[in-house]
Amino acid sequence: MLAALERGVKGGRWFSLIDKVYSLENLRSSWVKVLRNRGSAGVDRQSVQMFERRADELLLQLQRDLKEGRYEPLPALRRWIPKPGTQKMRPLGIPAVRDRIVQGALRNVLEPLWEAKFAEHSYGFRPGRSCHGALERVVDLLGSGSTWVVDADIQSYFDTIHQDRLILEVEKEVADGRVLELLRRFLKQSVVDGVKEWTPEMGTPQGAVISPLLANIYLHPVDLAMREAGFEMVRYADDLVILCRSESEAQEALAHLRALMVERSLTLHPEKTRLVDATVRGGFDFLGYHFERGMKWPRKKSLAAFRDKIRAKTRRTVGRSLIAVIQTLNPMLRGWFEYFKLSFHNVFPTMDGFVRRRLRSILRKQSKRKRSARSRGNDNVKWPKAYFRDRGLLCLQDAYASLCQPR
Repeated sequence: MLAALERGVKGGRWFSLIDKVYSLENLRSSWVKVLRNRGSAGVDRQSVQMFERRADELLLQLQRDLKEGRYEPLPALRRWIPKPGTQKMRPLGIPAVRDRIVQGALRNVLEPLWEAKFAEHSYGFRPGRSCHGALERVVDLLGSGSTWVVDADIQSYFDTIHQDRLILEVEKEVADGRVLELLRRFLKQSVVDGVKEWTPEMGTPQGAVISPLLANIYLHPVDLAMREAGFEMVRYADDLVILCRSESEAQEALAHLRALMVERSLTLHPEKTRLVDATVRGGFDFLGYHFERGMKWPRKKSLAAFRDKIRAKTRRTVGRSLIAVIQTLNPMLRGWFEYFKLSFHNVFPTMDGFVRRRLRSILRKQSKRKRSARSRGNDNVKWPKAYFRDRGLLCLQDAYASLCQPR
């Protein structure tokens, strides 16, 4: 397939792909990823561990079903999970293990076709690309003088994708009717929530392996149109900003984007979409960061969510040794630092101080010291920064200093 992509496909469309979807090597490759990610059982209650016990047999069965056109996705199991930084809940669909494998195999076949065409400014859910790549592009554009920003929000994007129009986009590259029918079956996959079952008429399946690729395919024409119009857009899935050199250019970019969204039956959120001058107080948020006046730091929701996670691990009545608590904190701190290491330097000592205060509260409780203002004031003397460093606590300020050292 990759060789054919280099040469160009006869007629510009792919006519025979289903055999590549159901190839045993492809199904096994997809199964390895599902096994690595684990995840919950679907509506059939078959866990990853249960599938693993009969993997060879079940993969052969999947291959036969796909080859003979008998494969039918099971309903997705609806679960509700907390939305980070808010009190709201968001829906998540859990496909059966077998369906996750087939979706992965389908993605393995379709993804290379679009990877050769996707725009450079699209970063979300693409191999070899990341949030940091998108963030660094934003930093470069701001530094070059593109400080008027269209901060855009697509309202309920994944739920409002027009399914028939999405299939038309796929048909521009794929002419294999059996692959298109398989894709339609996943789009029409029913959802089970408690005793209710229904079939969504819009959107892509929430939590489906194939959904991020389909979401990128649906916005690909928007990417091309914005690029051809000369606008500097940075997009990560449905999160996007357009960086401009003047307010008038930003207004023009927003009008052009809004028209493109209407063409695709999408809506920009009227309250969350705005024009921002990044050189003055206020700024804008993008991918968990806040950008303002040449600086960047974690946005308020990101900081609040992380502090809540720290609080959950450092309750005064935790009932474990300080070393044990630190061992649970360090992976969280390391992961948070890896993502937010692009932040302004003063973020890290502030967060370090918060973590140490939480740990001192545990130590005060365990030592049965009275909870008075005076005793709390002496905590940093009794248990200074070096005390926690000696016990292995990751210091974010030290990690940032090491990152800034010349190689």
